[in-house]
Amino acid sequence: MQRLTSKSKVVSNKEMTLKEKIYLPAIFGGMKITFSHFFKKPITIAYPEKKRKFSPVYRGRHVLKRDDEGRERCTACGLCALACPAEAITIVAAERNPGEENLYREEKYAEKYEINMLRCIFCGMCEEACPKEAVFLTDRLVFPEQLRKNFVYGKDKLVEIMEERIDVSQRQIKKYSTEK
Repeated sequence: MQRLTSKSKVVSNKEMTLKEKIYLPAIFGGMKITFSHFFKKPITIAYPEKKRKFSPVYRGRHVLKRDDEGRERCTACGLCALACPAEAITIVAAERNPGEENLYREEKYAEKYEINMLRCIFCGMCEEACPKEAVFLTDRLVFPEQLRKNFVYGKDKLVEIMEERIDVSQRQIKKYSTEK
């Protein structure tokens, strides 16, 4: 017989004592731990009636920001997709047509911008890589869904609605917030 390791372990086959055979000390020890938990304050929160306060740097759902005139900030440069370690972002660029100056800020815009929320690891690299301050992670939760395809968020779910603007000033870097 060939030995695979030089380590050997001695196994003893000792007899159990009477105390070990009746299991009562082990049962009482387990009951002591169980009863001690009855008198502790529960840490469960009754969501959605009570909502937990999140940290100011919590990274939740993504949002594609608009400027003050309501135009999309994203120029489809693709830096967020390159920076994403999970490869969760897909961008298809398009040229702005005449008459669409009120929709898009630059000549190039993201015709298709998708984030696969199942792949996303919420690291924040996309918002750090964006030179136009277009993509941010908010304090909103990603809602549960039944189907996997519903976790691929397109521009319909990502672009900010002007009437419901999301404050991301806590997420912005100081040098950006002092400019302007």
